[in-house]
Amino acid sequence: MTGIAVTVDRCLQIDQDTTQGMYLTFELAGEGYGLEIRHVTEIIGIQKVTNVPGMLDHVIGVLNLRGNVIPVIDVRLRFRLPSRDYDERTCIIVVNVNDNSVGLVVDKVSEVVDIPLEDIEAPPATCRSRNQYIQGMGKLDQNVKILLNIEALIEDEEGEQQLTEHEVAI
Repeated sequence: MTGIAVTVDRCLQIDQDTTQGMYLTFELAGEGYGLEIRHVTEIIGIQKVTNVPGMLDHVIGVLNLRGNVIPVIDVRLRFRLPSRDYDERTCIIVVNVNDNSVGLVVDKVSEVVDIPLEDIEAPPATCRSRNQYIQGMGKLDQNVKILLNIEALIEDEEGEQQLTEHEVAI
């Protein structure tokens, strides 16, 4: 198990109050992003994903994770970034939102960091309406991490409903 996976596993064993302000950081196209650690259930290496016809473009299919079929979103495609070949650093971050598991394909997982509330700013006004999945901008040393609103990230383009294991099974 990698150091990051061990850290995530330890964080998941801590109660939710203690995980306040903790983010799993990852990279996409050279930029740093973060997800609240309370939503992360595990990190797995890239694996075979089964294509399902009729899914949204950024939903690359489903995978069988210990008997549970979960949808998988390529976050690069969700953000309309150019696609790239997966490599040994490509990971799937499995998140749980409202009792539904979804896999998020990212270029590389970085680390678990603590970003206090006072170090988080609102997204720039110029991108609020277009990027509803940006929760805030986390200041970390001299860097900025784009903190994501996971609920908005996994909604479909019209914002009508979230991807769920049940919907994928239908």
